[in-house]
Amino acid sequence: MSADSVQEVFIEILGLEEPIDWANVKYQETERWDSLGHMAIVAELEDRFDVMLETDDILNMSSYERALEILAKHGTSVS
Repeated sequence: MSADSVQEVFIEILGLEEPIDWANVKYQETERWDSLGHMAIVAELEDRFDVMLETDDILNMSSYERALEILAKHGTSVS
């Protein structure tokens, strides 16, 4: 997995446009990243990277950067 692959998920689900300041892509601070957008991101990450996120992971996924950390925790290395 690459960070680009994760970025693709966020771009597709949230309709983000370049240039993107990834450090500021955060839950409920980024347009369209509401509870429905959140579940769509979770579902796509699970499908695309073949992982099953735990409830705590889903609740703690508060930013793009945190999503990378959570995926890494599940053995999906970001290079």
